[in-house]
Amino acid sequence: MIHLGTDPKCTNAIFMKKTNVWVLAATLVCGFTAVCLSLNSCKEAKAQELDSTPQVQSTELIRTSQSWDGVELPDYLQGRPELVAVKYVFPAGKKLGWHHHPVMNYGILVQGELTIIGLDGNTKVVHEGEPVVEMVNTIHHGENRGDKDVILYMFYLSQTDSLLAVQHPEIPLE
Repeated sequence: MIHLGTDPKCTNAIFMKKTNVWVLAATLVCGFTAVCLSLNSCKEAKAQELDSTPQVQSTELIRTSQSWDGVELPDYLQGRPELVAVKYVFPAGKKLGWHHHPVMNYGILVQGELTIIGLDGNTKVVHEGEPVVEMVNTIHHGENRGDKDVILYMFYLSQTDSLLAVQHPEIPLE
């Protein structure tokens, strides 16, 4: 008499069928996992691709309540403000005459090197890419001692009809 559970051929066939089922299940699980990981990797790659596009950047260049010579800036003017932006181009070797600013102003040197000299002899050299906060109500002048034009953008916190600078031609340049 043959018993199914004791016949080596039947036992081997049943074992093979169970093994095949487990192998098939494992293959399906592994395959499904691989597909999910692949899709997830694609999503991550796409997210990284989107993140690698150039983003807007901001860099604070200066925050101060003093001019370049260390003097505290005055209080804001009373009344309606007028903001003025001016582009200055100083040719190589050019000196700007003695003057003072009755209003606060600051700027950024975009090309060259500018030397600012106070009437007291205090000197500041502003390099390309640097910000500068100008003296207020203090006589000074600027010089381009370099071999290329200086380009300077200045921003004035003024009021309508206010002078941005008061010239002092009575003081000779040396």
